[in-house]
Amino acid sequence: MRRGSTTRAGNEGRDQRENDDQARAEQDGSGRDRDEQGGGRRIGQVQDDAREAGAGEGAVVGEMAALPWQAHLGELAATSLAGMSRRLPTLVGAAIRLAWRASRFDTTATVVLNLAAGVFTAYGLLATSGVLTALFSGGATPDRVRAALPSLALVAGAAALRSGLQAGAGWAQARLKPKVNRMVETRLFDLTMRVDLTAFDDTDFHDAMHRARQRGLYEASAVVQEAIDILTGLVGLTAAAGALGVLHPVLLPLLLLTAVPDGWAAARSARMRYLTIFTLSPVRRRKWVLADLMADRDSAAEIRAFTMRGFLGREHDRLGAEECAVHVGLARRQTVVQVLGEIAGGLATGAVYVVLGVLLATGALPLAVAGTAVLAIRSGKTSLASLLYAVNQCYESGLYFADYLDFCAEAERRIPERRTGPVPVTFDSISTEDVWFTYPGAEEPSLRGVSVRIRAGQVVALVGENGSGKTTLAKILAGLYRPDAGEVRWDADRLSEVDLERLRENVSVIPQDYTHWPMTARHNIAMGRTPDDARIAEAARASGADEVIEPLSQGYGTLLDRRFKDGHELSGGQWQRIAVARGFYRDAPLLICDEPTAALDARAEHALFERIRGHAGGRTVLLITHRLASVRHADQVYVLDHGRVVEEGPPAALLAAGGVFGELYDLQARAYRLEADQPRGPGPSR
Repeated sequence: MRRGSTTRAGNEGRDQRENDDQARAEQDGSGRDRDEQGGGRRIGQVQDDAREAGAGEGAVVGEMAALPWQAHLGELAATSLAGMSRRLPTLVGAAIRLAWRASRFDTTATVVLNLAAGVFTAYGLLATSGVLTALFSGGATPDRVRAALPSLALVAGAAALRSGLQAGAGWAQARLKPKVNRMVETRLFDLTMRVDLTAFDDTDFHDAMHRARQRGLYEASAVVQEAIDILTGLVGLTAAAGALGVLHPVLLPLLLLTAVPDGWAAARSARMRYLTIFTLSPVRRRKWVLADLMADRDSAAEIRAFTMRGFLGREHDRLGAEECAVHVGLARRQTVVQVLGEIAGGLATGAVYVVLGVLLATGALPLAVAGTAVLAIRSGKTSLASLLYAVNQCYESGLYFADYLDFCAEAERRIPERRTGPVPVTFDSISTEDVWFTYPGAEEPSLRGVSVRIRAGQVVALVGENGSGKTTLAKILAGLYRPDAGEVRWDADRLSEVDLERLRENVSVIPQDYTHWPMTARHNIAMGRTPDDARIAEAARASGADEVIEPLSQGYGTLLDRRFKDGHELSGGQWQRIAVARGFYRDAPLLICDEPTAALDARAEHALFERIRGHAGGRTVLLITHRLASVRHADQVYVLDHGRVVEEGPPAALLAAGGVFGELYDLQARAYRLEADQPRGPGPSR
């Protein structure tokens, strides 16, 4: 279906959309013309103010990185209509292929019905010539009207059929949009959940994923819609041009003459809009940061405690005034361009009427044909204006959709190869042999030749300072990371030869950074597996989560997210008990606990470690903790330092040896001694 009869309505809608978005931080500024420079002084002043604010006391935040959903505004501001047209065949081809995969029937119906509507448009214009010929012929008026009736019936029939075909095309296109959205969303999120976990530690991949999600994902249906609008505009333009060519060859240039001013005004206005939003980006992002701070729950108390209301309000108002002034200037310049376009269009229309008058006066063109030509020129002008607008929007949408396509290609490359080796269900021992691992973009390895052995039924502790590699080693043992070198074995089975996704069914992880899932307490514990109320209650009792859940209004059916109706929010320690219950519910032979007591008080911490030992019951437990007193009952301790195992053995033996473990243990123990045990300096007299 056609987007609209003129570009102005479409541009106003796009203006609102762009004004709601954020833009990139830097301005290219190339290719500006005189009108753009006319408002450029004010825009440049905004940039100068922003830079000055960054160095003075008015600065609230520093220079901010580009935001993904407006990453291509600079290119849009500098690209001409000719440049857009050169890329058009590639974009339209990609859109048609995407639509074809989403629904062959709806794609075929949309294209065929639009083409058929164009045929009847041309036929209706030619039939109009017959009506006018009969009406302008000699004789009595009733006779002329009767003579025109057959052609008039053809015109009415053509109009009715064209409207019906356009309605059918609109119906098919409306069906196509949700199918395209569903297809691209499904593909994106399927890929993000299948890529190797290390991809999320790669900043380039992470940025590409955000660009694809923030706007690239949602521009897929827009690319399809704009491609169909281009097709519709071409069909309408071809119909008008074909009718004019049949009527008289000299009429074709008149169609172009009347449409050029509108096309020029639309393209110029769009470039002004892109350039303005692009330039305002630093100011707008600062304003958005301030708005979030003033309305966020986390910062509300501090704003009041430090009486920051006036300061934040003044800063936000200053930035808002600058933004308002720039947009007012943009409206003025766009109005000037629009008026110039209307004047040029009026002059072109006058020239067309002059040419038609000359043709009529010389007898080169019958009056009925001239009347039909006026209708055809107006129809073609509308179609060309819609076509130019669709080309502009298809190019913009295509840039962002290309981000989605690029991300999908990169994600497919990062999906681990499927292994076919048998997946071990149980084990007598798990071992790593000379394992090395480096995070993407890191200069130094996180693990350097690590070798450990965990026997079935043992409680094994990994200890060490922050950054020593404990969590990284645990993720490798759980099959979440693949080592760069070395081998991980479950008995004789090498994990490099098995399907790690199936292996993870036999591993239960209580992570250090757990997710607050916006689900019921029951599903927060079952975590994707079929909920078994008896087992859920057992896991909750073992972790102490039952004490958290029982007071809730709907018990295990309570939604644990305050953003939803009847939702309930938990404290950090309460959430940690829920996370532990997840690990217990999975009932896997290997339980990995990564700092499971970080958010708990001393009493709850002691109780949880007792529960973990009680829940082990023959299971193998890998415990990662900074609280060294909690590992005194471990069977084996591995001490890591800068990615290497520097000590290993039972905790009592390591304490007796007086090495790194003994030093760290003593530091923590010394901090817990009563003040009476410490040397006291002179205090105030009583």
